[in-house]
Amino acid sequence: MTQVATVEKILNDGFVEISVPRKSACGHDCEECAGCGMTGAAITATAKDPVGVSVGEKVVVESSTRKLLGVVALVYVLPVVLFLLGYFLSYGLGNEGWRYTIAIVAAAVAFIPCIFYDRYAKKHGTLTYTISRIF
Repeated sequence: MTQVATVEKILNDGFVEISVPRKSACGHDCEECAGCGMTGAAITATAKDPVGVSVGEKVVVESSTRKLLGVVALVYVLPVVLFLLGYFLSYGLGNEGWRYTIAIVAAAVAFIPCIFYDRYAKKHGTLTYTISRIF
């Protein structure tokens, strides 16, 4: 995945701190909607700098699409799957209220692997950006 970012700070060992504008499915046509409240939101991340950039420059950064799709599956797909499994596998337990309770608890439990992976990714730097060129 390729995005445009701004270099915020030069770090040691060939790394820089960048500011990446947050992307969403809505396209940020705020004049039409103004419902999300996400105007100007950005994510701060660390990126490898093989190009040699300076503070304030706009750069093109790349990240691994494969790793990103794995994170998307973990965060979005796993809770839905566990919710549905919790609901359908609790069929014989009686009333609908218990089935929904079990399904919601199962979906909440699905976020435990997300927390552990987030800690692992931060510690090992698995989701990193690499600067490919100056914009």
